[in-house]
Amino acid sequence: MSRIDRTLNGIWNRWGTRVLPFADVASPDLPLSRLLRLSLIQVSVGMSLTLLVGTLNRVMIVELDVPSTIVGVMLALPLLFAPFRALIGFRSDTHRSALGWRRVPFIYRGTMIQFGGLAIMPFALLVLAKSLNAALAPDWVGQMAAAIAILLVGAGIHITQTVGLALATDLAPEHQQANVVGLMYVSLLMGSIVSALAFGAFLVDFSPGRLIQVIQASAVITVLLNFIATWKQEARRPARLLTTPLPPPPTFKASWNSFIAQNQALRRLVAVGLGTLAFTMEDILLEPYGGQVLGLGVGATTKLTATFAGGSLVGFAMASQLLSRGGDPFRMASAGALIGLPAFVMVMASAPMQAPQMFNIGVLLIGLGAGLFGHGTLTATMNNAPPEQAGMALGAWGAVQATAAGAGAALGGGLRDLGSGLGFTGPWPRVADGYMLVYGLEVLLLVITLLAMLPLIRRKPG
Repeated sequence: MSRIDRTLNGIWNRWGTRVLPFADVASPDLPLSRLLRLSLIQVSVGMSLTLLVGTLNRVMIVELDVPSTIVGVMLALPLLFAPFRALIGFRSDTHRSALGWRRVPFIYRGTMIQFGGLAIMPFALLVLAKSLNAALAPDWVGQMAAAIAILLVGAGIHITQTVGLALATDLAPEHQQANVVGLMYVSLLMGSIVSALAFGAFLVDFSPGRLIQVIQASAVITVLLNFIATWKQEARRPARLLTTPLPPPPTFKASWNSFIAQNQALRRLVAVGLGTLAFTMEDILLEPYGGQVLGLGVGATTKLTATFAGGSLVGFAMASQLLSRGGDPFRMASAGALIGLPAFVMVMASAPMQAPQMFNIGVLLIGLGAGLFGHGTLTATMNNAPPEQAGMALGAWGAVQATAAGAGAALGGGLRDLGSGLGFTGPWPRVADGYMLVYGLEVLLLVITLLAMLPLIRRKPG
């Protein structure tokens, strides 16, 4: 063990396990330095997600004056790739390559796809918004270019996240697999927080040139982080070489049937989809809501993503402590849904009261509820995963979650525009009509989610 590993393990053993989530996941075979380096994949994913749903949606709607319906559809395009996460996980479970790897080739492919999307994205968005002398370009040019860029980024995120989590599961001891995957998601939240603060600082004085610099710097950082994360992580195995004769692997259909035949597997996925939809319909609306209804600036609204991610991080920490003591994952997920109910009410109440602080607290609580819900459902998925199907289980969970999140983004943008045109009467400003429709629907979906999860909650003995 190197001197750095000994120092980190000493700090970890003294106080880390008492105050940090998933602090007990390190082991002699998987030292902390290697585990944290692997988690850089999730940091890069968090950065890209923050850029898409935290910064660009506000910039496109407010600064670039792109209709929110178009923004919602654009940001929902990655959901076209989301259903393939289960297939990606399955392929990485059974992949054989000339180098003897099965996970790393998929991570590199996803990274380069993500880099390509980020590289062309700023210019595509400026053409879409008729900026930088692009007024003569037909509308479809900007729309097509922006759609391709966002789709590439989303596809890259789906590939690297799914296979990166599967690689983490491969490296961890069996009894620590769920905790290691949880740590990966804490890293995602930390990446979201840091990048949200950085984007907010760089875009305080917004300009098209500054937007280009921010997005393309993100592209370069993504490649560097993922390269460092995967360096010497996966051992080359002779059995995975293309030249090694092996019996044919099971088909995807057979593996899927084995997975979905588990007790309550379908209900678990339905609960994940409903809850994720309830917690994500406002994703592209929180920052525009803060700007249009409460008069907050770009820097202030971009920091909302950090507030949301901070709440989620607290939720993951709480869930880690309780679940490590034998708590019920779906009881934890239900607690998250319950917290979401008053959180959305606070966000709605901030408009007629013109109370930015209440709005910020509501966003924090939404993040807390989403963290508890996400951790609970993820842990339940891992606990019930069949042997040798870590990629499939994570892929199925990720496919449902990502599809619901993408659908939520599209529905949120469309319903906001629809509600604005209906002319509701209420104690809030007229510009808030569409937002209120979306937030009210999310409250209803949370109630439905709670009802769907009732049969999944373990009954306490006696």
